[in-house]
Amino acid sequence: MKKVLVLFLLTATPLTAQIIDCRFVVNADLVNQTNQQVFETLEQSLNEFINAKAWTDETVDNKEKVRCSMVLNLTGFNGLRFEGTLQVQVERPVYQTNYNSPIFNFLDKDIVFSYQEYQPLFYNPATYESNLISLISFYVFVALGLEADSFALRSGTPYFKEAQQILTLAQQNGITGWNQRDGNRNRFWLIDTMLSNTFREYRTVQYHYHRDGMDQMSENPQAAKEAIVQSLGRFNALYSRRPNALLIQTFFDAKADEIVDLFSDGPKVEFDQTLTTLNKVAPFFGPKWKRIKY
Repeated sequence: MKKVLVLFLLTATPLTAQIIDCRFVVNADLVNQTNQQVFETLEQSLNEFINAKAWTDETVDNKEKVRCSMVLNLTGFNGLRFEGTLQVQVERPVYQTNYNSPIFNFLDKDIVFSYQEYQPLFYNPATYESNLISLISFYVFVALGLEADSFALRSGTPYFKEAQQILTLAQQNGITGWNQRDGNRNRFWLIDTMLSNTFREYRTVQYHYHRDGMDQMSENPQAAKEAIVQSLGRFNALYSRRPNALLIQTFFDAKADEIVDLFSDGPKVEFDQTLTTLNKVAPFFGPKWKRIKY
């Protein structure tokens, strides 16, 4: 009887090596091009490239896949050359709920690549294949790292280092967005600060906010909200060292709406100090913080 039960459980939760569940969208509304076929082919090829590949050695069931979306908003197209922006969003499931909590929301404004319709897309960690492959692979590993960090403290490091290796190889081609001289909000600074001990609170908050907070919400919402309050307080130390840190803004780009919803409903917790912290470290979201009804 036990063997039958085990067999049933295994067949009821099939495992897969495809760890990513990502929706890639190509928006060509701003491009003056009557033939949309190449954009449709690009979208299909990138969805297959991301979702069909086993990016890690792990096997997971469908519910445990890393959820993300990437929206390529094209602003220029000339022959084989594509230009635009890329919006990357990542979510992770919350324990014992149907809710997915946003953990990353980033706009990359330096998107330039060449693509020929139907060209094969392959990722090789040891070589630079193309800027398109480097771009997409870079953000896949960033997504994997962030999701891992939210379940186990700093466990995303191997994925971030893989993204850093992609960056190192891509830098040699001199394309915008991979080098520190290209601005203060690009791929270089994103992965450099992720791995820097100077910005360690960002990854610590990602873990405690989700494991001690969000994942406990269904069983003990009072304690969960108190844990989230405590986790957000950790940003004070980071702010004192780097008041304009890219990662602080990146965190609240993903979390602002969720924080407003969390603390405007349900059991009440002491929030005055947290509100002061939010207004200090993330003043650009001041209008949203005013909506919190605590």
